[in-house]
Amino acid sequence: QAQLVESGGGLVQPGGSLRLSCAASGFTFTGYYMSWYRQAPGKERELVAGIWYGDNSNYGDSVKGRFTISRDNAKNTVYLQMNSLKPEDTAMYYCKAQRIASIYWGQGTQVTVSS
Repeated sequence: QAQLVESGGGLVQPGGSLRLSCAASGFTFTGYYMSWYRQAPGKERELVAGIWYGDNSNYGDSVKGRFTISRDNAKNTVYLQMNSLKPEDTAMYYCKAQRIASIYWGQGTQVTVSS
């Protein structure tokens, strides 16, 4: 059974950093495009960053230059390093795995940026 488990969220002050992790199991991790999405209260879920097996990556405009996505295929884990955090980054962050029509979501981890 496919499973994605996020961790690393929490409360951080503006300008601070957090590193999110997403541990995958139950499917062939290397064959999947892995991505992070976020959803703030009252807003639609939006793409934060995504990464393919060959480490090609893409980012949402609001996080370019501040966030970095990476993956460790040996550990079946994808990471999101978040620097220079802003209050508007506050949201539930979700991990997603996708290969053609096969899609899996994690349960999410909360990130709150506040002084």
